[in-house]
Amino acid sequence: MSAPSSAHAGSTTIPARLDRLPWSRWHWRVVIALGVAWVLDGLEVTLVGSLGSVLERSDTLGLDAAQVGWTGSLYIAGTVLGALLFGRLTDRLGRKRLFMLTLALYMAATLATAFAQDFLFLALCRFVTGLGIGGEYAAINSAIDELVPARVRGRVNLIINASFWIGAALGAGLSLVILDPRVLGAALGWRACFLLGAVLAVAILLVRRHVPESPRWLLMHGHHEKAEQVVREIEAQVAAEHGPLPAPLPADTSPGASTGTGMLPWREMAQVLLHRYRQRSLMVALMMVAQAFVYNAIFFTYALVLTRFFQVPDHRVALYIFPFALGNVLGPLVLGHLFDSIGRRRMIAATYLLSGAGLAATAWAFQAGLLDALGLALCWSAVFFVASAAASSAYLTASEVFPLRMRAMAISIFYAIGTGVGGFIAPLLLGWLIVSGDRHAVAAGYALGACLALLAGACALRWAVDAERRTLEDVAEWKD
Repeated sequence: MSAPSSAHAGSTTIPARLDRLPWSRWHWRVVIALGVAWVLDGLEVTLVGSLGSVLERSDTLGLDAAQVGWTGSLYIAGTVLGALLFGRLTDRLGRKRLFMLTLALYMAATLATAFAQDFLFLALCRFVTGLGIGGEYAAINSAIDELVPARVRGRVNLIINASFWIGAALGAGLSLVILDPRVLGAALGWRACFLLGAVLAVAILLVRRHVPESPRWLLMHGHHEKAEQVVREIEAQVAAEHGPLPAPLPADTSPGASTGTGMLPWREMAQVLLHRYRQRSLMVALMMVAQAFVYNAIFFTYALVLTRFFQVPDHRVALYIFPFALGNVLGPLVLGHLFDSIGRRRMIAATYLLSGAGLAATAWAFQAGLLDALGLALCWSAVFFVASAAASSAYLTASEVFPLRMRAMAISIFYAIGTGVGGFIAPLLLGWLIVSGDRHAVAAGYALGACLALLAGACALRWAVDAERRTLEDVAEWKD
């Protein structure tokens, strides 16, 4: 066998060179430019939730309750399809092309939503918006993991995923202000909300132009010289801030060290997921389903619980989202570094098990009539302080425990499984239980979510991968 070319041999040091970089302004720019996808998702979900009753008014679109529900379901269906469609394209065409395309798609669909005149056009816009957001999940998680140093990959990933709740708080605040009759009122306010979402997307699109393609993706497709050029430019920017850079850890430059080039065919992908890494696949699927069920069961029916069981007026529902969102944001901020220090296995298992226990305790207190509206909000804030870290760790795990050559597609598959099961079943089930008016029935729905979280925690305790501070190529590989 002939020796590898110098360019190819040198390219195997690129992952180590990226991982040894000190945290810098360049990393902050990348994280902000890419991580805003979750802010947009939180903004979208909360806006639609807050605007549901507004869109039923005769001076807006005059929808009925079923049509409002369909807009939410179509958005979720769009995210599932978008993840699967754009996930494959992200592995084929590159991280940068897709995170630019999916954001542009989101922007266009959100802008069009502001001009909807009837249910059919609104439903189409919500579906296309979902396509863009679903594609964002695959493209962004792939790019961030491949650009962020291994020693901080856990905390960065968790914090970025938790930024969904910054968008949720922003959406709640936006709806409270703009829908106020003294500002714009309902007739024009709901359109202004979507217009502002599109403006935010335009601003982020301009910032994203400066984020480079993932050098790891370039290597995977044989673009060794381009990958080297990108890494040198990154190193120059970081060195200008921090001075001389530390030497990278020794890299394996033997001919057998390569993890292969190009995308994995569908058949090999199935072999990876169902045979080589089947325990990881089962664990990630359970984590995704559990977090999606818990979040969708509680968040999407939160307004119904507040209005039906605690008689909270419709226009004040958004106020109770703030403590809920605060717990979700603070959890990963406070706990994120522990996923890199204490380790993935222990922290993933602990957060899922504690989330399940907290959810079960809140369910018991709710059915016993021990909580008022504020008490329930505070309980959810405490539960989701931990559950937010658990949910974010599901996305982190899906993005780092499978080979580079199928990373975006793996994220898409497990996101689709979690969202398809939890996103559809949980709101329908809890909505039906809430309509019954029986506290015990609703508490049983919460208890089901608690059982799923406990099961996912037990699986993580046994099968989670100790990926902390390890390069992505070391966590999972697939050699030709």
